[in-house]
Amino acid sequence: MAVLIDRPNWPGPRGLLWSHLVSDSSLEELHAFACLLGVPVGAFDRDHYDVPETVYDRAVVLGAEPVGSRELVRRLTDAGLRRRKTRLESTL
Repeated sequence: MAVLIDRPNWPGPRGLLWSHLVSDSSLEELHAFACLLGVPVGAFDRDHYDVPETVYDRAVVLGAEPVGSRELVRRLTDAGLRRRKTRLESTL
């Protein structure tokens, strides 16, 4: 079981690049790690946290495993934790 983070390469607010932070075992593990990292609850989106590039190095120091985006999605899916947007969510 691990908390995973992909490289910050997703453009986002404030002109920063963003990463995804996930767990490959449980949402409880993910929420606990995000709390330790100081990530606000509002950054949680269905099955992951969006975190800015300014948090990436600290996440790795605290134990997040750096992986590529495809590996991150594969392990999240394999763990049964992947939650895709519903049709209703995508139209809002």
